[in-house]
Amino acid sequence: MSHITVQNIDQYNAYFHQPTTHPLVSVAQLDDADLTLFEPTDFGMYCVVLMDMDFGELVKNDTRIHYRPGTMFTLKPGEVVSMNLEPSVKPKGWMLVFHPQLITNTGLGRDFYMFNYFDNHVSEALDLTESERNVMINCYTNINAELHAPDDELTSHMIRLGIGQLLSYCKRFYERQFDMKNQKSSDFIRRLDTLLDNYLAPGSPLPQQYGQPSVAWCSEQFHLSSNYFGDVVKRELHITAQEYIHNKTIERAKSLLANPQLSINDVAEALGFGYANHFTRFFHKKTGQSPTQFRKERR
Repeated sequence: MSHITVQNIDQYNAYFHQPTTHPLVSVAQLDDADLTLFEPTDFGMYCVVLMDMDFGELVKNDTRIHYRPGTMFTLKPGEVVSMNLEPSVKPKGWMLVFHPQLITNTGLGRDFYMFNYFDNHVSEALDLTESERNVMINCYTNINAELHAPDDELTSHMIRLGIGQLLSYCKRFYERQFDMKNQKSSDFIRRLDTLLDNYLAPGSPLPQQYGQPSVAWCSEQFHLSSNYFGDVVKRELHITAQEYIHNKTIERAKSLLANPQLSINDVAEALGFGYANHFTRFFHKKTGQSPTQFRKERR
């Protein structure tokens, strides 16, 4: 599918008929946008969008979704999005864009690892409360005010601080959303346990089809991005999703090794390892013993 690629801030600002006040940053209100903004577009920059009206269907990676008013979502360079607009509803909301160069060799860039929600699926958007919405609008307006203030030696610093504050509030509000969505955390963990138990169960075709169970595969079963799924597991179990999957694999490996009729090759194949020596290295790394040593100790 063909799409527009925004090359710079000047081109972005042209959609809003507004002047460029900074070469790497812009804030705009969606109700000022030319409707061509909503055609398939790669903005080539980091974007933080507040939808203050359900004015159409957002399309990204073949996913289509309507956002309720007060929803925030993010985009990163290289992602193509479009909107199927509702003809009778005028777009309304805010959009911050900043070029990757803004975070190169800066404090904002150093802290950027915290803002991993840029990897979220469109279905994992941030649903703001009314008070949170007001906080975010204040962040947009503060950045916009700094962009239009007389330039001085602190201008770039203040703009980065403003963006950092907005992104940090997003992180805080996502944490709140995790708490609310995971009130039934025991259900989530139970589902994950069942998922992995079934994956590694005797006779399961999944290890032969997909190899060892992975974070990517598990997250797909929950219809979550790997990033969002990993955050939920870390919050609920205090270990990474990969560590949890590895622990389940070791648990199953020990059960299989207890059966003397199974060779090490049989066990490796049942767990999705392509080669027995890969399984042996994995088992030794996790337990401090080789599979053979583990068997000898159980006799």
